[in-house]
Amino acid sequence: MTEDLSSDNDAPHTESALTRGADIIRRFVRTLPDTPGVYRMTDERGGVLYVGKAKSLKKRVANYTLVHKLPRRLQRMVAQTVAMEFVGTHTEVEALLLESSLIKNLKPRYNVLLRDDKSFPYILITGDHDFPLLTKHRGARKQPGDYFGPFAAGYAVAPVLIALQKAFMLRNCADTVFATRTRPCLQYHIKRCTAPCVGYVTKDEYGAQVEQARAFLDGRSTEIQAGLAARMQEASDRQDYEEAASLRDKIKALTAVQTRQDINVPGLRDADVIALWMEEGRSCVQVFFFRGGQSFGNRSYFPRHSPDETPATILGAFMAQFYENKPVPPDIMVSHEPDDCALLSDALSQRAERKVTIAVPQRGDRKRLLDFALNNARDALVREGLKQAGEAALLLKVAALFGIEGLPKRIEVYDNSHISGTLMVGAMIVAGPEGFRKTAYRKFNIRTADASDDYGMMREVMERRFGRAIREGKGPGSEDWPALILIDGGLGQLNAVMEIINDLGIADQLKVAAIAKGPDRNAGREKFFMPGRDMFQLPVDDPALHYLQRLRDESHRFAVGAQRTRRVMAISDSPLDAVAGIGARRKKALLHHFGSAQDVARAGIDDLQKVDGISRALAEHIYNHFHES
Repeated sequence: MTEDLSSDNDAPHTESALTRGADIIRRFVRTLPDTPGVYRMTDERGGVLYVGKAKSLKKRVANYTLVHKLPRRLQRMVAQTVAMEFVGTHTEVEALLLESSLIKNLKPRYNVLLRDDKSFPYILITGDHDFPLLTKHRGARKQPGDYFGPFAAGYAVAPVLIALQKAFMLRNCADTVFATRTRPCLQYHIKRCTAPCVGYVTKDEYGAQVEQARAFLDGRSTEIQAGLAARMQEASDRQDYEEAASLRDKIKALTAVQTRQDINVPGLRDADVIALWMEEGRSCVQVFFFRGGQSFGNRSYFPRHSPDETPATILGAFMAQFYENKPVPPDIMVSHEPDDCALLSDALSQRAERKVTIAVPQRGDRKRLLDFALNNARDALVREGLKQAGEAALLLKVAALFGIEGLPKRIEVYDNSHISGTLMVGAMIVAGPEGFRKTAYRKFNIRTADASDDYGMMREVMERRFGRAIREGKGPGSEDWPALILIDGGLGQLNAVMEIINDLGIADQLKVAAIAKGPDRNAGREKFFMPGRDMFQLPVDDPALHYLQRLRDESHRFAVGAQRTRRVMAISDSPLDAVAGIGARRKKALLHHFGSAQDVARAGIDDLQKVDGISRALAEHIYNHFHES
């Protein structure tokens, strides 16, 4: 989302504030070295206003003292500055890498910000098992193995996985399932696995299957398909038509993946195509991923920036943050040359540990590919504008309904979830003009409330959310302060919330409402409660009601999901975790040997000692842990 930082809710800066900010910066400049580094400007609450890099800290920061040459946006920033922090670096490349990391973590108000709340899926061929697993993977890439991607979305991974299973017949079951199989599963019978779990294929034969899958994902698809075609012809020549048909089906599966590609560029292997379209101070960055010559999909981004930023500045900031936690391909094609392009290329090369080229194609297939990405960016920006206009119209209706002045920029919705009073979780979701702000979602593991005390759980959540905000100087007027908090519940939940916010002294700084399901919990008959106001309902066809239902349903979904995660973690806890000296490796060995933690607890010292890695002394320690009263 593009945010107009030059016309926010702050009062315009005064000359005295601007002079004070410039004087503060001058005092820092006197002691700054003429060396590379990163600087941070902070406000009176300690919040970070801006993070910047410099080839020379002294010269770069001194520019902010020439206040009347600065644009209005930067004058506002200087006026709000009360302190600065500095980190020296050996090189400008190190400064750029540190700057991008700090911007992504601190989210300073006056920087161009990449809003990226979704992880990318990969295809993983595991590397810690004799018979590797083929699976989709999200999150940190900590598990040993080969990762192929990123794919733009989960739907882009599914057809590739299915094709690989059909062509190379690799297992997709978890290691625990693999270890306990006694007969082949359905995957074997539909010819998508060679059943290594029951010994139907040797380690070497399965390894050959894995190598073929790796080769295909590495971009050697033509070589793999040619080999399969040759084997199919040989099978046909010796009249082994069943084998020939099986090979034909594998070729068809791999071909289907490749023919689904919307765009193909000869000679293009591992590359990203990044196109920026800017219109009326708003921008969209479209990223297309190519790996091994195949398109892995595309994704749209809407960076937050001032309307007067240039495409070069936006693209440079976007790329530095985008690749802060993602693999960098050797070839990056861009629609505009980013600011400090050579420096950015050097920084990305250092991060990737190989040469990374950033170029603006001027002709040929690569230029046509870039134009295709630009058209997608333009269309995505139009769609996003229409979406935000619709969200803004709904938010204005909500503002009128609850007596809020102006457009609500942040609405927080709360719900609780538990199972018969256990594993209690509170959840907060956040919405605004840009839609759901998932990076701001938060869950609360309930610690002090009594079991099944819904009011007590809500009081604890409110105290932790707003008590902490006040202690950290993020109270009323801060960027994260909500215009409205919406409680999933009735009058009792509302009273519990009001009790806490009255105690905190912020009741007059918050608009609070509760939404309760109507009779028989029918959607459309919801009741609304607010302090000092009679219960009211909305017509079933009111767009504001539908919007509030959507917020309530999202909070419920998130609360249930958070509670389910906690439940799964509780189930996965093992009595062995409490035994000192038993780490992950020994725990795994014990479970593989005995089958369950309960069997380990019942085992004798001699039996325990038979497990690899368990000495006599450790066996006695484990036995005593479970048998001492």
